[in-house]
Amino acid sequence: MQLSTFSFDAVRGWSVSAFPPLDSERTLIMVYAAPDYLNTPQPISELCRAYPRARLIGCSTAGEIAGPAVNDGSLSVAVMRFEHSDVTAVSAQIRHASDSHDAGTLLAGQLRRAGLRSVFVLSDGLHVNGSELVKGLASALPVDVTVTGGLAADGDRFQRTWVIRDGKPESGIITAVGLYGERLRITHGSRGGWDSFGPERRITRSSGNILYELDGKPALALYKEYLGERASGLPATGLLFPLSIRKQAGESRQVVRTILSIDESTQALIFAGDVPKGYLAQLMRANFDRLLNGASLAAGQAKGEDKAIGPVLAVAISCVGRRLVLGERIEEETESTLENLPPATQQVGFYSYGEISPYTNGSCDLHNQTMTLTTFSEF
Repeated sequence: MQLSTFSFDAVRGWSVSAFPPLDSERTLIMVYAAPDYLNTPQPISELCRAYPRARLIGCSTAGEIAGPAVNDGSLSVAVMRFEHSDVTAVSAQIRHASDSHDAGTLLAGQLRRAGLRSVFVLSDGLHVNGSELVKGLASALPVDVTVTGGLAADGDRFQRTWVIRDGKPESGIITAVGLYGERLRITHGSRGGWDSFGPERRITRSSGNILYELDGKPALALYKEYLGERASGLPATGLLFPLSIRKQAGESRQVVRTILSIDESTQALIFAGDVPKGYLAQLMRANFDRLLNGASLAAGQAKGEDKAIGPVLAVAISCVGRRLVLGERIEEETESTLENLPPATQQVGFYSYGEISPYTNGSCDLHNQTMTLTTFSEF
């Protein structure tokens, strides 16, 4: 595999004097960009013209990761030309969260063929139920295919996200890439680092990713009690207090859910993924040191055994809530991932509205408030 990573911003332009000559049918380009490039997509168009045979994917972000740096108003780009592996990109529209499962099934069906090793998916972050998207993908893919990716973001505004389809940024799109070949090496890691607080409550009324009641009480009203003065800033302030859910007491496997929006009329909270009725839910809050340690653990998990020959690309997808909490310390997170990955690993990525990765091993799930890493290499 040949690999080059570089960036763009409106003031300095491209960080390279010329695009690396890596165009081919086996080239995959990833572009993570500030939301406003929906209106000024010229840099994305330049990449399309420079790499006409490549597969180009990407999405809007809440911050672009380029090496150890976290930027705003930029593009973070990775260009991979595989020597022994094939690449296919497909897309689907997503207009309503209720369409998520069917969209995942459709995409998986288009990608499924002999030699499929990994699927990397980027989705509109506001019109999707990430849990159902993942279930749809899993239902139509072999169990040994690794699924990772994330949900596009719009800073902390929650107004408009986009994903690249056929070289153009569009809202309401899911794009998935299938990677095929015996020489591929794909690893992954995902860790959180938040502390639970307050009582664990039973979800007594919900529908998909919409939470109506906890212990028989209106979810939004109860949530506002905990937020106090911060409640006026919802849904953005909800990023600081995610919800941990698990099926039953004593179960160690938990997933974290972040609020995407609220509904005052029904006193409901709308999340990026499912909040099943009967599950237990508990509020969480930030612990600076544990957030940073979580990023290190995710990198260690993704490192695995060093089998790569040549370069390694790490795609870091972390939740916008982590960025808001860590503030000026945010680059400690991206630095810690690089420090725990193989030497000379190149890193790109973005801050998201949801992260898609296996919990540790096994089936994939939607996560919130985690740092997830996917590494790509050949051996």
